[in-house]
Parts: sequence; structure tokens; C-alpha cells
Amino acid sequence: MEPADAVNRIRWLPWISITSLCLWGLAGCAAQDVEIRSLPPETPAADQAAAAEFAADLAKGLASKSASAAAAPGEPAPPLLTPADAPPMSTYDPWGRLNRFTYRFNARFDEALFLPVANGYRRLPAPLRAGVHDFFGNLGEVNNIINYTLQWRPLRALRSAGRLLINSTIGLGGLFDAAGKLALPSAPTGLSATLATWGVHPGPYLVIPVLGPSSLRDGLGFLGDFGAVHAVNLANLYRGNESWALEGVNLIDQRANVDFRYYASGSAFEYEAIRFLYVRQRLIEDTALQRFARPRKASPAVPAGE
Repeated sequence: MEPADAVNRIRWLPWISITSLCLWGLAGCAAQDVEIRSLPPETPAADQAAAAEFAADLAKGLASKSASAAAAPGEPAPPLLTPADAPPMSTYDPWGRLNRFTYRFNARFDEALFLPVANGYRRLPAPLRAGVHDFFGNLGEVNNIINYTLQWRPLRALRSAGRLLINSTIGLGGLFDAAGKLALPSAPTGLSATLATWGVHPGPYLVIPVLGPSSLRDGLGFLGDFGAVHAVNLANLYRGNESWALEGVNLIDQRANVDFRYYASGSAFEYEAIRFLYVRQRLIEDTALQRFARPRKASPAVPAGE
């Protein structure tokens, strides 16, 4: 056998393994009984009105509780809540109609295909799944290095570079998190966090097909991170059909590590609840990230995210 032929065969071994993982996952999908549930009817106007009424009742209840709270003997009375102290209960969602349609599409797609494949993938041996997860986490260190540098956090950028070096060598190409064993834990970041560091607001709420809840800033950050890893092209992995195989397995691995199930709550306001929680979480995280901009003071009259 020629040396060049041997090198080519070794180069294709990882992709043969990835293809085998995909086939195993699809086999798990085929082995399951898929049941398509009927989704609740769309009533955005009624849902919005009910959500607004609930928010008003909640605000009144909190104000009443604060006003009736008695101070302990010898201690000053706690300050009363005012309307200016309350966070906004509405969410900036100018693309609500499109977002609701995308949310329902994601629910159908997840239940019919994505979740069964992820459940089939979960049947793989735990060490193999951990190796795949660590492999993609190691590739993600490229984005961590870039964005920590843009955030002006040089120590974290050096830590990510150290993790990439250690896991790519001692960790056998990232299949093992050797850096974590050496007290260098993973700390993922991205372009959206970088923009938040410099004071960029999350913007309108946005539901991305397949990926789910997001915001305009998070969506642009995802595109930036996606382009960055393809531009760097670590180990020449992000070219041609190899790139499609990588991204597909990465999505399956991410879905298998998330326990969320669409409409499992049984609530008629699931869309509103997830939108509310997602945007508030982002705003709280932004407060911790903003180093070079003054945090915005929320106004109850302005929808969160606007």
C-alpha cells in the first residue's frame, strides 16, 4: 500500500464513525412509534389580552403585599414598591405572527423527526456520546478565543487557547476533556455575548427555525459564530460534505442534551411563557456582561427587549 493511500484512509476514519452515529440515530428513530399530537389553536389576540390581564393582576398583588408588609420591631419599614421599580411585563415581539408560525413548525419538526433521532442517539454508549460532545466543545474553543479577545478578556482568551491546545493533543483531538481534569473548565461564549459586552441591546424577540427562541442580536451572533469557525477551518474540517456531516451530528448532540419538550407543560400560554423567560434571562445576563456601556434602566411602560 502506498503511503498516500494509507494517509487518505486514516483521514476518512472520523467521517466513517460520524456516518455510523447518524445511521444508529436514524435506526433509533425508525424503531420508535411517532405520534403527532394536535397543537392548541392559534388565538394570539386572546392570548395577548389574557397575558396582559394576568400581568396587571400580578403587579397589583405585589404592590398590595408590599404595602401591607409589617416591619419587625425595632427595624425600619421596608421601602414600598413603586410602579417605576417594577420590570416591564410585556415583551417586544413585533414579528409575533411569524414567530408563532415558526414556533409551531419547530414543534412539528421536533416531534416528527428531530426528537426521535436525538432519542435514538441517546441509546449510544455514554462514553461515546461524551466523546462526541467533548469533540464539538473543543471546536467551539475557536469562537471562545475570538470573542474573549473582542470582549477584552485576555486571560479568558488564553485559557480557551490552552484548552484547545491540551484537548487537541492530550485529549486526542478533543474526544476527552483533558483540560477540565487540569482545572481549566470550559466557559463558552459567543458573538452575542461580545455585542452585549459593548452595550448592544438584544432587540426584538425572534424564533429561529429548528434552533428555537432567540433575539435579533442572538441570531446575528449565531451567524457570526458560524462564519468564524468556517473561516478559521480548524484541521480543514469545515469544507465540502465533511462540514455538513459535522453540523448535522452537532445539532443532534445538542438536541440530545436538552430536556425541553414542546407543549409538555399543557399551558395555553406556552409561547408567551417561553418568550417572557428567554428575554428576561438575556437582560439579566446583559447586566453582568456590560463592561463598557451604562446599563439601561428598565421602564414598565416599555416592552422588555425594545
